[in-house]
Amino acid sequence: MDIRLIDSHAHLDGEKFASDREAVLQRARDAGVVAVLTIGVDLASSERAVALASENDALYATVGVHPHDAAKFDDADWPRLERLWAHPRVRGVGETGLDYFYDFSPRERQQALFRRHLEIAGEVGHPVVIHIRDAYDDAFRIIADVGLPAGGVVHCFTGGPAECARALELGLYVSIPGIVTFKNGDSIREAIPLIPDDRLLVETDAPYLAPIPHRGRRNEPAYVVETARRVAEVRGRTLAEIADLTRHNTCRLFHLPEL
Repeated sequence: MDIRLIDSHAHLDGEKFASDREAVLQRARDAGVVAVLTIGVDLASSERAVALASENDALYATVGVHPHDAAKFDDADWPRLERLWAHPRVRGVGETGLDYFYDFSPRERQQALFRRHLEIAGEVGHPVVIHIRDAYDDAFRIIADVGLPAGGVVHCFTGGPAECARALELGLYVSIPGIVTFKNGDSIREAIPLIPDDRLLVETDAPYLAPIPHRGRRNEPAYVVETARRVAEVRGRTLAEIADLTRHNTCRLFHLPEL
C-alpha cells in the first residue's frame, strides 16, 4: 500500500538517536513517512532540533520549554528562544504545558511558562505543541484565558472522551500516540471517534512509547504507521485514508508545504 504519513511529534535530537539517526530517517522514508516534526524541550534541545531541520528537508522543528524543565529555564534566555522561533525551519512553539504527574517543576512556574508560550505563539504566528498530564483543568483554563491565535495541538493525548471534548471546544487539534495500540489504551480509543477528520494528528513521541508490535523498544518515526493503522481500525477507515487526512491536517496546522 502506498501511504504518506507525517510523524507530528518526535525527539530526534537526543542521545538515543546519536549513533544511527540517518538509518532511522531512512527507515522512516521506507515506511512512507514524508516528514517529521522534531520537538524542542529546552533551549539546548531546541537549538539541536533547529540544526537537524536545517540539514534535512524532511524535518521541521519546534522550539520551547517542557514543563519538566520549567524550573531550570533562565528567563534571560527568552531572546535566544525568540531568535529560534524566527528560523524558517521552525513551525511551532513548544513543547510546553503542564505536568502534575511528575511535578518536576513547581506548578506555579509551569503555569507561568505555559502562559508565556501561549502569548508568544500569537506574536510569532506559530501553533502551540501542548503537553498535559494530570493537569487538564488548569491547562484548559489557561488556554481559554490566553487563546490560541495560531492554533495548537494536545500532543500525546492520553485522556478520554471528556478531555477530548474540552480540547476540541477550545479549537485544539488532538494527536494520537502509540498508546492507542496498548491494552490499557481504552480511554483513548473511546475518544478517537469524537475527533473530527480535520483535527486529528498521529505521532510517535519517539524515542518513547513505541506502539505494539514494537513496545519495549526505542520508538522511531517509522512506527507511526502502526499508530495510524490502529486509529484507522477504531474509526472504520483505511490506513491510506487516515494517512492522508492526518498528513493534510499536520501541514495545515504547522504551515508546512503540502506533502
